[in-house]
Amino acid sequence: MEPHLDAHMAFVAELKADGTLLAAGRKEPRTGGIILATAPSLKALRDRMAHDPFATAGVARFSFTEFAPNTRHPGFV
Repeated sequence: MEPHLDAHMAFVAELKADGTLLAAGRKEPRTGGIILATAPSLKALRDRMAHDPFATAGVARFSFTEFAPNTRHPGFV
């Protein structure tokens, strides 16, 4: 993971810059991470995440959970 971390973080910065990323961070204990994102469709997000350097290097597995929030904190986008 470590050799790909800088490239992964650059990819995460791209997600943030284009509005895809809502929040991201590592899990505690450090067994992986979570990216909360928005996209036009689950397929679009899967296609985009296939370009994450962790994915292209084959060092991480991704799982996706689609949900439809029906309530949220006012400060949350």
